[in-house]
Amino acid sequence: MTPQASDQDSSNGSDRSELAWRLRHLRRSVLQDADGEVYDPDDASPGDRGGFDQARFGHPDNSPARLAANVFATAPFSGEVNFLTTSSFDAPQQLFSGDMFARSVAYMSVGAPAGSKADWTIRGALSQADLSSWVLAGAYSSRRASRHQYDVGLSYATQRYDGGNPAALRDVTDGSRNAGAMYGFDTWTVSPAVAVTYGARYARYDYLENRNLISPRVGVTLSPSDRFRISTSASRRSIAPGAEEFLPPGESGLWLPPQRTFSSLLPDGPLYAERTTHVEVEIERDIGYASTVTIRAFHQYVADQLVTMFGLDLPGVPPTNLGHYFVGNYGDVDARGITTGVRTVAGRVRASIDYTMTRTDWQGTDDLNYWVLRMPGVPGRPDRLHSVTTAIHTEVPETATRVVVFYRISNAVALRPVQDERVIDSRFDIELHQSLPFMDFSTAKWEMLFGVRNFFKESAADQSLFDELLVVRPPKRIVGGLTMRF
Repeated sequence: MTPQASDQDSSNGSDRSELAWRLRHLRRSVLQDADGEVYDPDDASPGDRGGFDQARFGHPDNSPARLAANVFATAPFSGEVNFLTTSSFDAPQQLFSGDMFARSVAYMSVGAPAGSKADWTIRGALSQADLSSWVLAGAYSSRRASRHQYDVGLSYATQRYDGGNPAALRDVTDGSRNAGAMYGFDTWTVSPAVAVTYGARYARYDYLENRNLISPRVGVTLSPSDRFRISTSASRRSIAPGAEEFLPPGESGLWLPPQRTFSSLLPDGPLYAERTTHVEVEIERDIGYASTVTIRAFHQYVADQLVTMFGLDLPGVPPTNLGHYFVGNYGDVDARGITTGVRTVAGRVRASIDYTMTRTDWQGTDDLNYWVLRMPGVPGRPDRLHSVTTAIHTEVPETATRVVVFYRISNAVALRPVQDERVIDSRFDIELHQSLPFMDFSTAKWEMLFGVRNFFKESAADQSLFDELLVVRPPKRIVGGLTMRF
């Protein structure tokens, strides 16, 4: 190679010398595998201490704060703020009476992605009146793109009663009740055809004798094909009397802090938790483009089944028709049943309907005669139970209106008075969401919310069949207000 050729190659950005060729073909060392730049103390500026490039790493003392600032600065936040008013009534004419008492509720939710594979959410609600209460919850969930889908969270709620109702103060020594819960579940996708879900929920209620409640659950889902699934699950669910006042609702429920006070029906009687052992097998088959047929067989044993009573007048206690209720245990029940259902999407409407038939075997309790005396409206203990549940979600984009309706009829709803000879009764939940585009600004979207319901408990897949059925004469709850989404 001539000097002229070597100079020409060097000027063109390449070196064709024998030494350069050998250097390019050497085996790579561990130092050559390192990515990034190597720190040279001779090149450090006087402001760098300890060998850190501050432009890249920042000060060690404030690196967590810098990291948090970067996350909050770049995360695409979303949230919701509700300004609501809620009240309860038994008859429509009470809506226009001066005795109707309304509560104001403030609710806020903030969430954002946690990296590229998970999301976090923080939600809270606050109410102020003679019953001051608030609830706060946080959740973290990973997305299905990963092999393990985690779902963890915690919540804490408290209520303090400053009124003078002796029934409400009877079971509360310091005027307040507190409840906290945490949960963790993992859905492990073993293969495209097998998924395992396992986890538990831990709750603590300071007004129970046995304050700590643990609810484990495990399930397996088999998917032999894209349109056919078989799932089985087993769980033990422990729930405290009055827990519906403290637990956050499901994804579809309205977020309201504790709204009512409660106490034990038995004078000086302790409050016991209900424990439900539930096992089920479900088969799902997709039909057509947007329809699914399901059939489910289940067996559950409930120890200390809870019962809830509204509108009860006790000697020496002021009437508590709406703002206070009594709770107790109605015995043990063994139930076996089957559920068939269909869910479909047709244009703007998403709907589902389920029919459940159950055979039950009740076991006696020493308090049965007392319950029958106090609750003449409760049907005896039926050995065969039938219920039909339907849900309808629809949207009208022309008017930006969304309507949600839940409706259930059953032959064992403890709602009718003793002189009523009807065989079945019903529960309902109706929500209307109306967008208000004239109030929108930037990325915020406003909508009006109106809802009315006489459902008392939130639904859960492994709950006792009688949790809602043994709520005696629940008042209707009305909720209205404004919602801002951003």
